Amino acid sequence: MKKVEIYTTPLCGYCHAAKRLLKNKGVGFEETNVMINASKRNEMLARSGGRTLVPQIFIDGKHIGGFDDLNALEYDDRLDAMLAA
Repeated sequence: MKKVEIYTTPLCGYCHAAKRLLKNKGVGFEETNVMINASKRNEMLARSGGRTLVPQIFIDGKHIGGFDDLNALEYDDRLDAMLAA
């Protein structure tokens, strides 16, 4: 399984939905709360090309986007292939 990273805030419903989708697939992920750490928010902005909304999701360092993007990959049956080792 590839490394999955997700930048979140605790109050974000889309963050919870993204984490739930990944958990339901049995995918582990590294979560970074950007609400409490400004340097991590700046890191997220740099890695995501300036996207300010959460979640921002990365698979093996590749920016996937937010929950809608993750969900679209799942809907199109492309997410499993991206997660495969």
